[in-house]
Amino acid sequence: MNFFNRKSETTSDTFDAPTQSVGDITGDYTIDPSHSRLGFSARHAMVTTVRGSFRDFEGTAHVDTATPASSSVRLTIQTASIDTGSADRDGHLRSADFFDADVNPTIVFVSTGVERDGSDWTVTGDLTIKGVTKPVTIDFEETGSAQDPFGNTRIGFEGATTINRKDWDLTWNAALETGGVLVSEKIKLEFDVSAIKTA
Repeated sequence: MNFFNRKSETTSDTFDAPTQSVGDITGDYTIDPSHSRLGFSARHAMVTTVRGSFRDFEGTAHVDTATPASSSVRLTIQTASIDTGSADRDGHLRSADFFDADVNPTIVFVSTGVERDGSDWTVTGDLTIKGVTKPVTIDFEETGSAQDPFGNTRIGFEGATTINRKDWDLTWNAALETGGVLVSEKIKLEFDVSAIKTA
């Protein structure tokens, strides 16, 4: 499986080797937002990439390694927590031109199907933005499991997908004098998830 060549950029290539302390990761989990990242990137003026993330989110997952189709994920993101490192840009993204965060305070993802191939997982689900719900498919890779110093069982996943923002009525743009538009329609979504076992 190959999503944005992340296989060649796994944590084992860059950081210390991941741990695999849990033989079977089946169970119920809560996403740990302080050790997870929900990121995105878009092309700006067709010459560079702008990256950002959402700072406030919560989610749960049920993982079933024996029957992957019985697994499930639910994620709720606070729209106003968008952060691209620029207060002016973040304010514009929260406005009615984009997310209209005052009217649409949350972004929600609910899985509708899960498949597994070894350490690779494919999660399909409904993504709701601005009241528009569309299906998306996200490829994930298990990145390890561990018992942390506080007695928690943790699992890690990395995933990515590409969406067209216009499908969710995120249509604002501006034409460039040299041709093209200011903001790309295609948006890359990236997920670095640490989850704590609850049952």
